[in-house]
Amino acid sequence: MKKIYILLGSLFFMTACSTDLDQSPSNIASADSLTDFTGVLNAAYYYQLSTSAPMALMGDFRADNALMLESPNADIDVFNNALPSQEDQFFGPFYTALYKSILSANIVIENSTNETDVAEAKFLRGLSYFKLVTAFGDVPVNLSASPSLTDTESLARQPKASIYSNVIIPDLTDAMAVLSTEIVDGRASKYAAQGILGKVYATMGEYSNAVPHLADVVNGAAGAGIVLEPNFSEIFGVANEVGNTEIIFATQKSASIADEYNFATDFSGWFSGNDSKSDFPIDADLIAAFDAAGDVTRKAVTLDAVGTRAIKFPIDGADDHDWIELRLADVILLYAEALNETGSPASTVLPLLDDIRTRAGLASLTGTATTQAEVRQVILDERRLELALEGHRWFDLIRAGAVDVEMGEAVNTNYYLFPIPVSEVLATNGVITQNPGY
Repeated sequence: MKKIYILLGSLFFMTACSTDLDQSPSNIASADSLTDFTGVLNAAYYYQLSTSAPMALMGDFRADNALMLESPNADIDVFNNALPSQEDQFFGPFYTALYKSILSANIVIENSTNETDVAEAKFLRGLSYFKLVTAFGDVPVNLSASPSLTDTESLARQPKASIYSNVIIPDLTDAMAVLSTEIVDGRASKYAAQGILGKVYATMGEYSNAVPHLADVVNGAAGAGIVLEPNFSEIFGVANEVGNTEIIFATQKSASIADEYNFATDFSGWFSGNDSKSDFPIDADLIAAFDAAGDVTRKAVTLDAVGTRAIKFPIDGADDHDWIELRLADVILLYAEALNETGSPASTVLPLLDDIRTRAGLASLTGTATTQAEVRQVILDERRLELALEGHRWFDLIRAGAVDVEMGEAVNTNYYLFPIPVSEVLATNGVITQNPGY
């Protein structure tokens, strides 16, 4: 994919305010005097840069795929109230960046007359709130281009169910109604919006609503040039980004554009053991899962020969390596999951995995499972090996109700969520509350 040229300039440096939700751009010109909102839209994309490393941390290091070994970073692997120790490193920047992306999107939605720009902004706002509620549960909501800096009561956290219903689903629905199926320069597309919407419904447990959206992407993708890459190794690495046919949406990175927190590429360093936080980060359980499945091809692309470090996101060119938000294999697996959860027989569901399995040099799973529970486990296992170290595993375990079984311990459900940044709680005198357990 071609890189988006993100022209920020002084328009998008943010002022320090009482809380991250309130932060407003320090403008060269006020928003109501602008006629071209391309730069503001690019800012909404830009702020997604700072979410990739935390997503890797939450998705894989919190789960049974990878380990942080250096104190206090090892708190990510323990299910207790110590996790706020990671606020400055992970959750604070993640939270702040998403609200900055939301605010930039709000400015475009409220002011631009370009319907494609507005649709892209709605996609980014919907995606941002989806990341927030997935990580934190209830969160504050701002749908204004100029939020009040004094009305702290408006910062109270809103129920995630209402955020799904009133923000995320409408935004993604509006976006997919306008956006083209063509993926241009890494921008949002119809299938990106529809694929994320399908994942939203699956996360909510509303699989019957997920099925038609995921089906549309799976069945219509080829017409837009979206197909599985023939070789698993050709999905990853900077050299494979241009012309990649499998990636539906990625947060793009460039060595020439640093993210605000200077860790947009940290996930490459963590997984490869190139950071003292985790010299040998790969969990032995992931190695065993590859070996038990006889999955030589994907293991060789994902892990080094010893198996204690990862090579899926190479260190060479890491500053330019995009973070994959959605690719076709993910959508196919979600579609199979949704069909299984809505009662489709194994004979219908499992053949959907054949192309993914064949690419990995593995036999079809058709006939290996018959009950809904067995098929659920098969899909969960397949997602683990196909999407390892792409930030999915922890959220897959929660969705499948498999946290305790797969983690090998009884995990208090309070710790399915991550802590709200303490700085936000303090800045609002407790109007923004902390998650239970922290």
